[in-house]
Amino acid sequence: MIETPDRAVLSAVEAAVPGIARTRVSDRLGMAHDASHYLLTPQAVLVPRDTGQVAALLRAGLPLTFRSGGTSLSGQAVSGNLLVDTRRHFRSVEVLDDGARVRVQPGAVLRQVNARLAPYGRKLGPDPASESACTIGGVVANNSSGMTCGTHANTYRTLESLTLVLAGGTVLDTGAPDADARLRALEPDLAAGLERLRDRVRADPDSVRRITAQFSLKNTMGYGLNSLLDHDSPAQILAHLAVGSEGTLGFVAEAVLRTVPAHPLAATVLLVFPTLRAAMDAMPRLVEAEPAAVELLDAESLRVAQADPKAGDVLRALTVEEHAALLVEWQEADTEALAERERAAERVFADLRLAAPARLSRDSAARAALWHIRKGLYAAVAGARPSGTTALLEDVAVPVPELAGLCGDLTALFARYRYEDSVIFGHAKDGNLHFMLNEHFATDVRRYADFTEDMVAAVLDRGGTLKAEHGTGRVMAPFVRRQYGDELYEVMREVKRLCDPGGTLNPGVVLTDDPRAHLRDLKVSPAVEPEVDRCVECGYCEPVCPSRDLTTTPRQRIVLRRELAAAQAAGDHALARRLEEEYGYDAVDTCAVDGMCATACPVQINTGELTKRLRAERHGRLAQQGWKTAARHWDGVTRAMNLALDTAAAAPGRVPEAASRAARAVAGAEAVPQWTPDLPRGGRRRRPVRAAEADAVYVPSCLNTLFAPAEGGPGVMAAFGRLAERAGVRLRVPGGVAGLCCGTPWSSKGYTDGYAAMRRRVAAALAEATDKGRIPVVSDAASCTEGFDRLAQAAEVEVVDAVAFTAERLLPRLTVRRRLPSLALHPTCSATRLGLDPAIAVVAEAVAERVVVPDDWQCCAFAGDRGLLHPELTASATRAEAASVAAAGCAAHASVNRTCEIGLARATGRPYRHLLELLEEATA
Repeated sequence: MIETPDRAVLSAVEAAVPGIARTRVSDRLGMAHDASHYLLTPQAVLVPRDTGQVAALLRAGLPLTFRSGGTSLSGQAVSGNLLVDTRRHFRSVEVLDDGARVRVQPGAVLRQVNARLAPYGRKLGPDPASESACTIGGVVANNSSGMTCGTHANTYRTLESLTLVLAGGTVLDTGAPDADARLRALEPDLAAGLERLRDRVRADPDSVRRITAQFSLKNTMGYGLNSLLDHDSPAQILAHLAVGSEGTLGFVAEAVLRTVPAHPLAATVLLVFPTLRAAMDAMPRLVEAEPAAVELLDAESLRVAQADPKAGDVLRALTVEEHAALLVEWQEADTEALAERERAAERVFADLRLAAPARLSRDSAARAALWHIRKGLYAAVAGARPSGTTALLEDVAVPVPELAGLCGDLTALFARYRYEDSVIFGHAKDGNLHFMLNEHFATDVRRYADFTEDMVAAVLDRGGTLKAEHGTGRVMAPFVRRQYGDELYEVMREVKRLCDPGGTLNPGVVLTDDPRAHLRDLKVSPAVEPEVDRCVECGYCEPVCPSRDLTTTPRQRIVLRRELAAAQAAGDHALARRLEEEYGYDAVDTCAVDGMCATACPVQINTGELTKRLRAERHGRLAQQGWKTAARHWDGVTRAMNLALDTAAAAPGRVPEAASRAARAVAGAEAVPQWTPDLPRGGRRRRPVRAAEADAVYVPSCLNTLFAPAEGGPGVMAAFGRLAERAGVRLRVPGGVAGLCCGTPWSSKGYTDGYAAMRRRVAAALAEATDKGRIPVVSDAASCTEGFDRLAQAAEVEVVDAVAFTAERLLPRLTVRRRLPSLALHPTCSATRLGLDPAIAVVAEAVAERVVVPDDWQCCAFAGDRGLLHPELTASATRAEAASVAAAGCAAHASVNRTCEIGLARATGRPYRHLLELLEEATA
């Protein structure tokens, strides 16, 4: 049973910062889960808008925990107190000094920051596997490193300054010229205490020796006491202590980080060895060749990697026994330097005992596939775990000469404690290992407790650290004293007392007096359904979800299903009922079912498919029959909707808008679209075109019938026909085309009977029109291309998007006569899933001198009619992109889907047209 929030606490929050507390059970339980194996339900989720509001909260003296991306693995981003969401409103990124530095807020995703830096040939130093989802808040709070940065370019080493909000509400910019003076004036005890600790540590040779040894490794255990050796001024000591402090010393409101070169050239190889020992024996020779990265994959990791769709033929052909592999990459700025690296590497390879050929490759697709496998390994392994178990990812480091021995120790511990299918992988060049366990916490924690004790002893006996990258969190807090000894542990406790005298900042994280803290609040994952059971709650899906700032993310949709199942199993019917009520709008109605979550998910979970099934369960037999009838009479239905739009456009004033609002009030938002004056009139009916010797079958989208083209354009249907004619390509439009549809209106809404009826019609029509698959089918809307591709699979017909067809077949035969000076381009989610982005780029670059794809673009969430049923969803999804478009000031704006054009035009106030319309004008 979920506890009721403390009213006194909520009143104190409201008094400090009114209107930022979210206390519904869905809000609290949805944020109770992160990527770790801990589960704590916050009393409320707080969503401050700026640094001033955070300072006011801290002055209230309430226990709280800051959270941004929720990708941390050690329990530092969950809390039973107040959880402060710093992702929603802290996303500013400002590139400085031509990319040499960057000023960034904690909610910005690391990959998005690097995208801003890419035009300058720069990137951030830290490169964790979670870079697509982790945020700068976590990168700083955990002292993130990663695969190539080692300890020389991690967060600590690349930090220039922080803007910190201290426990009492003081705001300090440690990069300001008067930072030390302000710290001494505003927080005199803290400034003096830091100087005292600096001198205490430096005066103790044993402390200096221990700190130097510990931080020669990747090390995120406890506080970064190396700051007391590396820096003299209290402001800089404080800034660097905050790195890796996991929100226990203050709030990082902003960071200025130095960047590193983003080498444009790289060569990558997967070296497969017969045994783990052979791989470790090869390390000295490989390290001498100065690679940027050396990643280890043990035998179980290789078995999992073989199942990845992007696995290459060498990996797939391998019969894995006791094998291990090293993923090695060299990076350089110019071709000759990389060629020299490659020649040196080949000489090393010749002396290695390999179990498969070494293929050193510069090919970007092959390299990306290898890194995709490595970066998604944890979630892929965890996703294949038995239902009802919880995945744990541990993270340790030892001196490189001890690495092989530690691998042996861990393998023996897996066998002793019967942890089957456990994997070892990690950053071998840095002596940094990750290993994964599957545990069933619902039954017994003794095995896990005993294993942890033995693992701690094995790592510390080899001079290692119990946390290299993932942060101390809750999981290793009881072992900090054991790793550092009494003296340095007391220094850490004094750091905490100085910075957080009331103990309100992330209590129980990093330091604890509870020797069993790591065994409390463990996450239990009940078996629910396939999509839910595979999820490891890593959060990789969240940055690409268009509803993330409005309602829920894919991870939250899944964890709320788990919470619902747990409530039902516990007999808590009141909680289950509230969850179901809130889930309807939060998770089902406002899911765009765009499938972008699957492109980011390491185990390819498409929560859109779950949403479709849940929508189908809502529909009664009458609704199913109605939409099945619509499928049989689609020509008439689309013409009726066309007429309705024309009638609404011709009606006086706001009458149609008022009428639709009234109808929605009666029938519900899911039943009646909201008409607004910015909607286009109805389009044109699709008609067949006979062609005896056609080169392709063209099936115009029914969006052409529903919606008129954007003002000033002919529409994609006319434009594509003209382009084909100019290129001498013959198109056939099938008979009965007006009654054909890609099926998306039925599949997205869960009308399974209607979808099946349309599938049969389309499959038969396309088989006949293509001469049983002799020629391809071309669709002119990316989402429809995706839908037709699914429908046509049974007929064995090739379906091609019109943009890809144009880039490959038409554009080489066309002459571009005039180009636009600039073009803002919205690629669309369907285009991304179909792999159309390269073709879109080719056509866009033919149309315009400068093509701008906003860094903040994402699925617009118009999603067929979702933008009409829930306009707030599209407004939320497009807000950031609209701001980028406004700043770009481009001469024209384009997309590759009519509904996306409508959504972006609504968001930006600028006309969006299909990209092929612009190409038609450029070649006229």
